[in-house]
Amino acid sequence: MASLWDKAPLGDTGLQVSRIGLGSSYGIGAREIEAAYERGINYLYWGSIQRPDFGKAIRRLAARDRERLVIVVQTYTRVGFLMKPALESALRELDTDYADILLLGWWNDRPPRRILDAAAKLKSAGRARFIMISCHERKMFQAFIGDPTFDAIMVRYNAAHPGAETEVFPRLSRRRVGVVAYTATRWGSLLDPRLTPTGERTPSAADCYRFVLTNSCVDVCLAGPKDAAELEAAFAALDQGPMSDDELAWMKRVGAAVREHHRQPWLARFVADLRS
Repeated sequence: MASLWDKAPLGDTGLQVSRIGLGSSYGIGAREIEAAYERGINYLYWGSIQRPDFGKAIRRLAARDRERLVIVVQTYTRVGFLMKPALESALRELDTDYADILLLGWWNDRPPRRILDAAAKLKSAGRARFIMISCHERKMFQAFIGDPTFDAIMVRYNAAHPGAETEVFPRLSRRRVGVVAYTATRWGSLLDPRLTPTGERTPSAADCYRFVLTNSCVDVCLAGPKDAAELEAAFAALDQGPMSDDELAWMKRVGAAVREHHRQPWLARFVADLRS
């Protein structure tokens, strides 16, 4: 099996992407981002919270090596005519002429025609090379995968939420769009020893990334490090490579316990947390 440090194709887009992508929302510094790039991480996600240091790193890297970067710009706009100025503002902030991917964020149903048309115009104008869509409703991905508007999808996938394995990934046989997975740690729940079943080891962030990347349908696992120490977990995942069958089984046991905990009514969870 290929090393996780090797770049992978993002579906059929032609883009070559690092298996770990970095998000802008969590506080990692410009120096750390540039060091990550030197080690091979080229997928940079200008997302929900756009921190200045993240933008600074993109500007510096783009100035000397734009063609090797994969820059993702997210928009949550529900107003078609606002999409262009939002993207143009981001491009000015990042000092680049185009986004490699324009992400239409958090659509749990098919976007209206005004949104699709606005995105298509930006792609035709060369301001975005490809269009991606994110969604929390797995049943919608069948339609998104079948729609030529979308070149890639962003889907929740982790050991506590493995439903994409049956509801999303098999649909890729119809059309191989790019696949980016987010919430590998289930917002930190998989790292919480209080939720780990008795007798099981608590996963690390690196374990969570490895679990996601072991699935061949995932091209990029999104990470949100806040500092150099958390970035090292991403490097560790790439160093250690895909999981064995035994490791996958262990992660799924832990994931099932975490999922069951969060299915409980909130008061029961609160009392359980107090007792732990």
